[in-house]
Amino acid sequence: MNDANKSCLKGVGLTKIFGLGKQRCLAVDHVDFDFKEGEIISIVGESGSGKTTLAKMLLGLISITEGDIYFEGVKRDISSQRKKKEYWKNIQAIFQDPYSSYNIFRKIDTVLLDCLVMRGQKDLPAEEKNRLITEACSFVNLKYEELTNKYPFELSGGQMQRLMIARVFLLKPRVLLADEPTSMIDACSRATILDMLMDLRRETGMTIVFITHDIGLAYYVSDSVYIMEHGKLIESGSADEVILNPKQAYTQRLINDVPKIHEEWDLSTVDAR
Repeated sequence: MNDANKSCLKGVGLTKIFGLGKQRCLAVDHVDFDFKEGEIISIVGESGSGKTTLAKMLLGLISITEGDIYFEGVKRDISSQRKKKEYWKNIQAIFQDPYSSYNIFRKIDTVLLDCLVMRGQKDLPAEEKNRLITEACSFVNLKYEELTNKYPFELSGGQMQRLMIARVFLLKPRVLLADEPTSMIDACSRATILDMLMDLRRETGMTIVFITHDIGLAYYVSDSVYIMEHGKLIESGSADEVILNPKQAYTQRLINDVPKIHEEWDLSTVDAR
């Protein structure tokens, strides 16, 4: 971790309510957190726990019902499109489904050039732009000359995930939110993607927040782990504290649900039909 004391992204009383009356759903319930600069964090919970809603709030993709977000010690203001774009220079995301993360009408060249525009580098000479994009593609083991003039849907799922990381390499945000970034790819590609993200963190010092249901992944990659249940953060601490010495019954159940190769599996709850 680069600076264990410097706050990067902080939430105070973050709450999100969808709907009204009988349709009212409390998706995120007065959540507090303080992510440090250069830290790797995992927010762990089952489907419906509120973790993806929280990620969308942090990105500014959905409104906040109550509470405040602070970025590098300053209260976030995304009240205009210009301010929102400025915020997005510093916080980016990799989503679970690469197929829905791209505009199918925009070629890969445009997708990558847009990153340079966002970073204020649109006036660079064409050769320099090409060098930066080639370097970013090479970082994720893609060849830019083989991607040029293609559309994202012409790539495999794993290639599209790697292209998203190439975008992040070009943008160099302060915070990366990774929402189940490896759930749709095979085990070999999964390890490769995780290694690329770890390399990116080492190279740029960015804070990475994994949104995941995979508590094994959380233990493997994280400095800090937050457990989320029914919209609340019910337990947090270092990966060792939370996963080796869980205090909450929900956390213990998440850990017990992970099969262990060296132990006999308990299949008593499985319906034999």
